[in-house]
Amino acid sequence: MAKELVGFVGTGHMGGPMTLRLLAAGYDVCIYDRDQKAVQALVKKGAVAAKSAADVANRAETIFLSLPNPEIVNAVALGKNGLIEGKKVKCVIDFSTIGPKTAVAVFKGLSANKVSYVDAPVSGGVTGAAAGTLAVMVSCPKALYAKLTPILATFGKTFHLGEGAGQAQTMKLANNLLAGAALAVSSEAMVMGVKAGLDPQVMLDVINSGSGRNSATQDKFPRAILTGTFDFGFATALSYKDVRLCVDEAEAMGVPMVVGAAVRQMLAVTNATYGPDSDFTSICKVVEDWGGVKVRKITAKKAAKKVTKKVTKKAKVVKA
Repeated sequence: MAKELVGFVGTGHMGGPMTLRLLAAGYDVCIYDRDQKAVQALVKKGAVAAKSAADVANRAETIFLSLPNPEIVNAVALGKNGLIEGKKVKCVIDFSTIGPKTAVAVFKGLSANKVSYVDAPVSGGVTGAAAGTLAVMVSCPKALYAKLTPILATFGKTFHLGEGAGQAQTMKLANNLLAGAALAVSSEAMVMGVKAGLDPQVMLDVINSGSGRNSATQDKFPRAILTGTFDFGFATALSYKDVRLCVDEAEAMGVPMVVGAAVRQMLAVTNATYGPDSDFTSICKVVEDWGGVKVRKITAKKAAKKVTKKVTKKAKVVKA
């Protein structure tokens, strides 16, 4: 038997698999996204398509958002044909990463219409969204958090960061800054090692057994860089946006971000070089370009060629 009807606006890389989690849990889900291919794929799985965000808000009391940037969230929530025009909506749970300022603005706008806004950004990527293992960071009144915990648990582990809108956003920005920093500095270390002749896989084995291990060396390098696929599932433009929001917010608070600013610049270069739609692991490509080597898994064939080359070179030296 189906549970209550809920809404979901933004059914892309993250919202799509999260919608599937809701359907699998027995919820009826009314969805809206400008990408009709994404919508139709979910309709085939049992979701119901709406004509606009306002249409979703006319059908469901609880609505989830998973959108790419602050401007779009603001428009979807408070703009023309937005959620604020809906007659049924009572609670909007926002999984987007938009920064504290926008979260507070949307909270105020919806509250004026007696609609609760829950700041709830997530971390864990597309894999976590599909598996239901995301970290869900939530800031809202404790009573509302207790009420929503069962449905939020559909997506992963929940953490209550406070009662004010924007607090969960601050946590998410801090998390994504660390993820970006780990990827950037690990790229530099790996390129240096490969250029010195080290096997990248052995490098990762050592790093992940020691004090240098981090999310990039444990997950991103083995999955998306050593393989040369660069398909971890997080766009460069989104990573750049998150780190930029983090640095701007910190500076506004009077907290210096010297290293954070450097990470922002590295992502800006990656964004300009490989495009906003490239995977953010492409930051390693930038360092590879500068270093003149590629960090890729050494196959048996490549290893054999490397040995042959060394033997040939040694023979030439002996002959001379």
